[in-house]
Amino acid sequence: MLKEEEKNSGPLKERNEEKTDDADSAERSWLANAALFFLELVKIAVLAGITIGVVRYFIFKPFYVEGQSMDPTFHEKEYLIIDEITYRFNEPKRGEVIVFRAPTVEKDYYLKRVIGLPGERVKVEDDKVIVYNNDNSTGVLLEEIYLENVPTPGQTTITLGPDEYFVMGDNRKASFDSRRFGPIKKADIIGRAWLRGWPVDRITLFEAPVYNF
Repeated sequence: MLKEEEKNSGPLKERNEEKTDDADSAERSWLANAALFFLELVKIAVLAGITIGVVRYFIFKPFYVEGQSMDPTFHEKEYLIIDEITYRFNEPKRGEVIVFRAPTVEKDYYLKRVIGLPGERVKVEDDKVIVYNNDNSTGVLLEEIYLENVPTPGQTTITLGPDEYFVMGDNRKASFDSRRFGPIKKADIIGRAWLRGWPVDRITLFEAPVYNF
């Protein structure tokens, strides 16, 4: 009787072993697929991190507005995206709002508007801004539509070198700018204000304004 049971148990045992082997194989296959999926996620995360890093440090930079020197164009605590790539191929234009290294405070940055370009002479007098250049040797009054007839106090005349810019804040009565610290060098310019991202109701893409000359 015992021999008969042993005889009948042989194929059953083999089938059980086959099922166990199949289960182990399926588990190993699942683990292998999970590992491959995880590796793909890691690759995607690394590539995304590199892309974000390149964009963040070499193309666009976030900037928070501090102070009221650019009122009413920019308000304190607004969030801007600064375009860092354009000036590697093109020169700053009159009217563009730029971020540059502060000439008087280490590791600080200012946000101002470009008023005078290399080779020009800028005069601030009688609450007005007059620009002299090759096309306007006798000077032309700068009309700034974004200021809505706000006067420009001060008394200064500055002739700009080949890589120098005259900058001012839009809040002319409360801006520390080229009227005080003189021109800035192109090498100190970080980039131009490209987009206001916050607050949502003031999201704006920026372009240089059109002037009267």
